[in-house]
Amino acid sequence: MKAAGTSDALAHTGYAICTIPRSGSNFLGQLLASTGCLGRPLEYFNGPARRVLDDPTFPDDPSEQMLRIRTLGATPNGVYALKLFPSQHDLVRPHVSWTEALPDLHFIYLERRDVLGQAISWARAQQTGQYRSTQPLQAAATYDLQLIHARLRDIAREQARWTAFFARTGIKPTTLIYEKLMEDPQEGVRRIADLFGYAETAVIDPSKINLKIQRDEVVEDWRKRFVSEAGDSSYIDSF
Repeated sequence: MKAAGTSDALAHTGYAICTIPRSGSNFLGQLLASTGCLGRPLEYFNGPARRVLDDPTFPDDPSEQMLRIRTLGATPNGVYALKLFPSQHDLVRPHVSWTEALPDLHFIYLERRDVLGQAISWARAQQTGQYRSTQPLQAAATYDLQLIHARLRDIAREQARWTAFFARTGIKPTTLIYEKLMEDPQEGVRRIADLFGYAETAVIDPSKINLKIQRDEVVEDWRKRFVSEAGDSSYIDSF
């Protein structure tokens, strides 16, 4: 049986947003989807999240997920899109080589330069259960030096994994920087649209964007406290 919202035609070209948590990838995905011609990038290799957020019937089988990418993840012009973290790559890799199975695949690398801010955001989201501004708070957030440090190490490791992946494969991704994306969202969209010949026509539709920045004074307070407590320059972390 065909999933609701899918079509018989499979998209023939597309891109993967390769990134890690708290990099602004949800916001970027909304920007791209709002154009109506750059696919619908979501975490299609994350079955539990898809079932909670938008599709109760979403499968866990990687082969079926691949079909969703080229149908639900596509816009009518035949461009598909997905986003994924290294951990999701690990889940699907034993079952299917997504990099080989997806046709005419382009790679986008989304990176956040403020790594400590990213770690604080990740630690806070873990505590509150609010990974998007549109989700309700499930619990209060409390400063936790060890949790922030753990997420800081995770970010460094996950960034290194993507860097090694691109170096080992010879893939040269289109790199977007989160901070620049926030300054000029349309320019970020244009750079991806240019890969498919839509640079002039892929225009963001603000009415389809409902995500907001979650950063506030709490983040800055935690940043100052963390640097004060953990900013010992006499050693470098080992991984």
